[in-house]
Amino acid sequence: MNLEKNIVEVLKSIYDPEIPVNIYELGLIYEINIDDDNRVQIIMTLTAPNCPMADELLGEVHQKISALEEVKEVDLKLTFDPPWDQSMLSEEAALSLGLL
Repeated sequence: MNLEKNIVEVLKSIYDPEIPVNIYELGLIYEINIDDDNRVQIIMTLTAPNCPMADELLGEVHQKISALEEVKEVDLKLTFDPPWDQSMLSEEAALSLGLL
């Protein structure tokens, strides 16, 4: 459980370059799966399929999660099913964006 908490903290340090909210609170992280050997699979999305910063954002996620000492391997999967929408924002994110 500590590893998942550490992963979430790392994800909260990564910001969408176009929106001043971290990718975790934006709701871009759909799943975090950790197997018994500390191999991590993250299923995530982007706010739009044509996001111009997609490669950089995915690279940053992969790099920062891989840098965690406990993590043996990272498998990052990008999906657009379901497509992201504003209902996926955390309450904190919605507040900071003035949507609540």
